[in-house]
Amino acid sequence: MQAKALKLKDRKFDNWRTEVEDRWNYEDFLRDEGWRKDWISFDSVLFNPGDNRVYCGITSFDADIFYAYDRNEKRFISLDYHRIADPFDAKFHRSLVRSKNGRIYAAVALLHDIDSYWEAPGGAIVEYDPKTGDLRKLGIPIPHVYIQSIALDDERRIIYGQTFTPEMLFAFDLASKKTKILGPIGSGMQMGQGENITLDNEGNVWGGWSVTRAWQSSPGVDSLRLFKYDRKRGRIEYLKHGLPRLDGAYGFAKLDGIYNPGNGFIYAGTGEGGLMKIDPETGEVKLLGAPCPPRRLAAMVKGPDGFLYGAGGKFGNASIFRLDLETDEYEVLGKIEDKEEGVSAWQIHDMDITDDMVIYAGENDNINRSSYLWEIKF
Repeated sequence: MQAKALKLKDRKFDNWRTEVEDRWNYEDFLRDEGWRKDWISFDSVLFNPGDNRVYCGITSFDADIFYAYDRNEKRFISLDYHRIADPFDAKFHRSLVRSKNGRIYAAVALLHDIDSYWEAPGGAIVEYDPKTGDLRKLGIPIPHVYIQSIALDDERRIIYGQTFTPEMLFAFDLASKKTKILGPIGSGMQMGQGENITLDNEGNVWGGWSVTRAWQSSPGVDSLRLFKYDRKRGRIEYLKHGLPRLDGAYGFAKLDGIYNPGNGFIYAGTGEGGLMKIDPETGEVKLLGAPCPPRRLAAMVKGPDGFLYGAGGKFGNASIFRLDLETDEYEVLGKIEDKEEGVSAWQIHDMDITDDMVIYAGENDNINRSSYLWEIKF
């Protein structure tokens, strides 16, 4: 396995621990040119075979959040998001999806806090046409509220989204541009959702929710659970269980990433680095193991070879693994590091794979430098 760091920005930061953490507010980042322009993350990654480009949703205090990496020209191309940007448009979090009609849809997430609630208009559903370059906002599903991730039901032309903050699940009809709020998935006592949501083969939505327990001072160790939005019934089923902890102790682990490879099961990673297999018919969860170094398993994708690939690890120790979907056996393929540059991936948030078996993995939340897009070949 060979990894190469593709650098859209490349600024170093050395004041996170001494100055920024637990001290700066949103406005402080806007005033500092370095953090505003160059502290970026690759939060969403989507390969489009039609133009051989990797589309990237970027975190940026400067609202510069949409780029493509052109594999033919081997360079990043700005998609001129400033044409439609609002100053509060901070990122496409886990929200790049491609329709069968060739268009790419995204949703806007936030960095600001609730003291800017009335000034910030809300996260929009964005449509991009790779053939023409047309970029437009289709609507804001919930005024003043922003969107952490989306999933596309292409057959029914519905985009499902989970918001933060507050935490809600909604459905946005692409034909009518109307929104239906499906219900809450968190209470504010803790963040219940994972990094994304996914659809099962029947078009039901899966994700994470959190228990409130208003009679306690904290929600409890078993508060992080799974939900299923039943499309036919038109309501959320709040499951009473979540994902098992790696130590086997009572309680549930935090959902990180969730993915449907199309084989009838759903796979989930936890904040601890655990890998799970979910039966969408029964909700039963099976722990498959912990493929990568502890902490984080957010990104998964099915390759053209039929295997599921995933990335886990944190604090500069991210790795790639491969899972056999028939046997549930996995192997670690290697650490994500560019040996020529002497750098390694801090953590991986999202990734996609090309027809010729090249993984593009989005690094995020690096406190020491600009995050990179990682090109991984086998």
